[in-house]
Amino acid sequence: MKHLHDLTDLLVLRPGDTGYDDELAGFQTGFTQRPALVVGARSAEDVVAAVRHAGDRGLAVGVQATGHGRSGRTDGGLLISTRRMDRVSIDPVARTARVQAGVRWVRVVEAAAPHGLAPLNGSAPGVGAVSYTLGGGLGILAREFGYAADHVRGLDVVTADGRLRHVTEGDELYWGLLGGGRHLGVVTELEIGLVPVRTLYGGSLALDGREADPAAVLRTYEEWTRTVPDTLTSSLAAVPYPDLPALPPHLRGRYVVSVRIAYTGADGEQLVAPLREMGPVLADSLRVMPYAESHTVHSDPDVPHAYYGDSAVLSGLDVDRGGELLARTGPGAGAMVVVQVNHLGGALARPAPNSVPYREGRFLVRLLAMGGREAARELLDPAFALLAPRTLGRSVNFAFGAGDRTEGLYDGETRKRLAELESRYDPASLFRRGVSA
Repeated sequence: MKHLHDLTDLLVLRPGDTGYDDELAGFQTGFTQRPALVVGARSAEDVVAAVRHAGDRGLAVGVQATGHGRSGRTDGGLLISTRRMDRVSIDPVARTARVQAGVRWVRVVEAAAPHGLAPLNGSAPGVGAVSYTLGGGLGILAREFGYAADHVRGLDVVTADGRLRHVTEGDELYWGLLGGGRHLGVVTELEIGLVPVRTLYGGSLALDGREADPAAVLRTYEEWTRTVPDTLTSSLAAVPYPDLPALPPHLRGRYVVSVRIAYTGADGEQLVAPLREMGPVLADSLRVMPYAESHTVHSDPDVPHAYYGDSAVLSGLDVDRGGELLARTGPGAGAMVVVQVNHLGGALARPAPNSVPYREGRFLVRLLAMGGREAARELLDPAFALLAPRTLGRSVNFAFGAGDRTEGLYDGETRKRLAELESRYDPASLFRRGVSA
């Protein structure tokens, strides 16, 4: 008789239990899920026990750290909550950090800063470091250093057979997990390389989108990106803010078009000078700052809310179509839509031993609509259609609630190779029926 692994001594919650809803709560509030079991993992051993239990019973397995990107496909399955696995350790000599599955980037930034080091984190400090890195990890210093996935030294992962493995460069799982790891196992810990950055020149230059023509600003920005060094990473955002008392006065009820900058060189003021001519400035936070303040470059919201969105990696930016996209998603769109255009290239284009695709992309366009899926898609699908002629694919990290749609997330060869790995390491489809978030 087959032995069934149990969950004795683990934190296990079922629908109706006290704490069940709180354990499921995350940053994304728009999509709910109702797993039959939630396991609050405290260690890799807990994850092993949970995966073996699910395998014995044929339950889909999902993972949630912070819930930023969850899609909610673990109904009736088993969800592993990793938020308690929050240990960070820094090796300042080797310039590495070890981070457990539930660690948020703010913890890593704070731990590395006293040593004059920085991780390749993203713009939002509350995002989970591991899930972000497995999706590639497009950070605020990406053009200089590449994807976060490019700097991973090793991973600890529990595969569908309930085995805890340590994988490094050269292992097929290493290649597959970094970029396509959602369906290959539960990563319990990463060892990542840190970069010697103490300070940066960065911040945001915010313009009044009703006074400055957003399409003209986009054109100027695209032309400007052709002149900057690889050590400068930037993005352009267009946001129609609601008129709410909770917002700062310079944002309340305004349509704001801003350029965000992160640069490790000494001539930042000279480089951004052309941008200051684009239109009336509402706010200018550009300055030299400690890296520990890098989250202020974007000042992403830290309050959980409902949203839906997607992304398009582009071979180039057609500014005329981009201008039409801004017109459709601006104040007259009927809903709050956030547009972000990331300048790619530089170190992001370098080959690396992982499955992060579309390295030839020159821009990434991200569209985020507040509210539910169907209303958002009515707005966003026509907008993405404008970009179709130059679209290479989509970004795993920026499929905001749209992760159930797999088309375009990988090029054909990468998709084929990942499918082969999934069949080999997860023949019963435990992870392919759940979604890591």
